[in-house]
Amino acid sequence: MEIKEAVNILKEKGRIRIKDGHGTVLELVAPQRWDAAIDDQEGIFLFFDVFQIRNVAEQFSEVSLDIIEYATKPTIYHTPVNRILKNGPIIDGKVKFSVIRKEFWNKLIFAFSQPLILQFSKSKDWDMVTEDFFPLLSAGTKEMFLSPDGDVKIIRA
Repeated sequence: MEIKEAVNILKEKGRIRIKDGHGTVLELVAPQRWDAAIDDQEGIFLFFDVFQIRNVAEQFSEVSLDIIEYATKPTIYHTPVNRILKNGPIIDGKVKFSVIRKEFWNKLIFAFSQPLILQFSKSKDWDMVTEDFFPLLSAGTKEMFLSPDGDVKIIRA
């Protein structure tokens, strides 16, 4: 299945389950279709570019933006939620996000043209299979907290 077909499923259903190269079934959900009653509160917003962060987070300091921009390893960031965001995985006033740079996944998010929410599917069924490994599943994935003021706390190195 091509990216174009995956985007069509996302636009039609608001979600797609993709089996990646590890054999893990990932569910990608359009933010407007995310439902707190059925979806995972631990979901992670996925972006294709740094400028999309303002959709879910308060404005960042230059230091925080530089950390995101120049990260070489897959990283999950935790940050206070933007007050205008009402729907999505928000826990204790914070959201998680990642800028995905790996080619296939970046192209998929770019083609959908808006952020997606990642959650790990409880179902073993999938809509699409790819040989590409999802970058946040790699052993070197890091996690950090970034505040809008530039405070940084490493959660997992």
